[in-house]
Amino acid sequence: MPFSAPPPASGEPFVLSASLDNARHLSSLLRAVHFQDHATCFATASGLRVTVEDAKCIQANAFIQAEIFQEFAVQEESVMFRINLSVLLDCLTIFGTSSLPGTSTALRMCYRGYGYPLMLFLEEGGVVTVCKINTQEPEELLDFDFCSTKVVNKIILQSEGLREAFAELDMTSEVLQITMSPDKPYFRLSTFGNAGSAHLDYPRDSDLMEAFHCNQTQTNRYKISLLKPSTKALALSCKVSIRTDAQGFLSLQYMIRNEDGQICFVE
Repeated sequence: MPFSAPPPASGEPFVLSASLDNARHLSSLLRAVHFQDHATCFATASGLRVTVEDAKCIQANAFIQAEIFQEFAVQEESVMFRINLSVLLDCLTIFGTSSLPGTSTALRMCYRGYGYPLMLFLEEGGVVTVCKINTQEPEELLDFDFCSTKVVNKIILQSEGLREAFAELDMTSEVLQITMSPDKPYFRLSTFGNAGSAHLDYPRDSDLMEAFHCNQTQTNRYKISLLKPSTKALALSCKVSIRTDAQGFLSLQYMIRNEDGQICFVE
């Protein structure tokens, strides 16, 4: 069971407080977007969003719904701060990443507001550790303006299919070419590496294909260096949604199921 953190000494209320029976649920999701040291945390009544960006070209979002937490309270309309994600992950796994069977690290997370540190109270086997992590001024995040109403092509694939593709394709290629089409080849991944061209096709009636909604033929190329950070989320996920808009802008949504069967998303 999660424990209660002591009340704030100054009498100031926490603008964000949350507790989890198992801190691994949070740390595994954060690891999926950990390709830069810093992240922006955005909390509302519906849950917590953690955003990581790189080179104004790629943005990753981990969504942790309020229902995942045993307690989740936000006293303002929204709470936003920037934090060192590497330090946060180190603190969350302070008791180690693999607990003994039947044991887990309980977490209580508290934040008093602008200028205050994020406080973590971690308890395992009767031992409590308190961590305070300095927060920073949040930076302006990119708005990619990717709207679901503008989606031209969308497929939902079992993640094992994409994991196999990344294992088989030639990653010496600088780009990954993605073809999505209402007609053959339907969904094709292509690389152009040192060993020559390689293509991997998925028919629309493939066992790995959960949904197929393609309105027009699109062939777009993406830098593999920008796609590689998403393989962390792919490794944890059970399904992946691949969407493109008219400009060929690519959105990958990963559905991740934790040990308790709860669903979270990384985009």
